[in-house]
Amino acid sequence: MIIDTHAHLNFLEFDNDREELIKKLIENNYQVINIGTNKESSKKCISLARNCVYASVGLHPLNIQSTLKLKDDFDKKEDDFDYNYYKELSQDKNVVAIGEIGLDYWYRPKGKAKREEYVNKQKEIFEKQLDLAKEVNLPIVVHCRNAFDDLIDILSRKNIPGVIHCFTGNKDNVESLLELGYFFGINGIIFKVNLDDSIREIPLEKMLLETDCPYLSPPNFEERNNPFSIELIIDEISKIKGISREEIIEKTTQNAKNLFRI
Repeated sequence: MIIDTHAHLNFLEFDNDREELIKKLIENNYQVINIGTNKESSKKCISLARNCVYASVGLHPLNIQSTLKLKDDFDKKEDDFDYNYYKELSQDKNVVAIGEIGLDYWYRPKGKAKREEYVNKQKEIFEKQLDLAKEVNLPIVVHCRNAFDDLIDILSRKNIPGVIHCFTGNKDNVESLLELGYFFGINGIIFKVNLDDSIREIPLEKMLLETDCPYLSPPNFEERNNPFSIELIIDEISKIKGISREEIIEKTTQNAKNLFRI
């Protein structure tokens, strides 16, 4: 069994062949966790949950309403975190995590005051979602881009298990997050950014496989990513760490089962 711990099969890119793809995943002994990014997508993740597909619910930092206007902005924004709404969603038996939550400082509004407001709002909503995860006893799926110092500071004051999705940090970040007990989600970003040193530093016991599909498609794979590209990610990890594919599959699958209780 292979578990893609971070996918977005609920996104519109899969509208034309979603059922066919899920059928193929079942036939090939794959399981998938669909990750919510706002109210609408979180609810859809739950509606798609079944035998091999689980769900997470949460508010992505880039889905928080702000003065920042992004070129490809099409998702519905939320001005604040609706704690009770997400709490109700989290009670569904197929919800295995609170996520995708976190901090993203890649884009920043112009002007110091607006930047501070943007960052502080993300931090505030992130902490609210951490409180929810604590209350409902679910692990977290964390998005972090250009924000590792703030992320580690916040997580160090909590005691919530989880995974740092699409990890792009350095060896120092690895060390800090390992001390806090976190897992590391490894996906196709490793074909775009040189993360070899960090991957060597991460013990297999703390590694999860993911695709972030339909995004981050590996080279020579179809333009729209899907969970089957995990095979290429396994090959790359095997090459970097010098361990067998079989060991990677066995251990990361068990890691996912343990963290998400599936």
